[in-house]
Amino acid sequence: MAQKARKETAKANAAALKNLHVGMFVVNTAFVLSHLLFRKRSLLLYVLLSVPSFICEYVLESSGRPKYDPNTKALKSAGEDLSAPGLTDYMFDVIWVTWASVVLVIFFGNWAWLLWAVVPAYGAYKGYGLLGAARGMAAMQQPQPGAAAPAAGNRKQRRAA
Repeated sequence: MAQKARKETAKANAAALKNLHVGMFVVNTAFVLSHLLFRKRSLLLYVLLSVPSFICEYVLESSGRPKYDPNTKALKSAGEDLSAPGLTDYMFDVIWVTWASVVLVIFFGNWAWLLWAVVPAYGAYKGYGLLGAARGMAAMQQPQPGAAAPAAGNRKQRRAA
């Protein structure tokens, strides 16, 4: 049963990575062609704001790509589950927001790069939420002021006190 789950994860990861690479190729090729053929857009902003997307794609590729034994073609590792919530979701979000920004820049100009400001703003929002949760957990660990400390000793000694 576990082998079947690993094979399903490997298949889903391979399909997700294929879609990711095709999408990355299409969006970036469209930007470069539109820059060269139609209207000039800022290449500096394109490179600067696309680097996080490229880094996220590399991390997803290196951690999620299934690995097979070259001799027997047997599955050695299914890779990390790319449909898992958390950081993996955030990396996909960075990639999709970057793609949306690039497409909007193609059609509407360099002002559309402002959409990319959503990425650090969302990261700050999530970080602030995590900070609040960490503070709450730390407050639960602290002894409450005014709470009586448990009495030491056995029951007979506590009654006498």
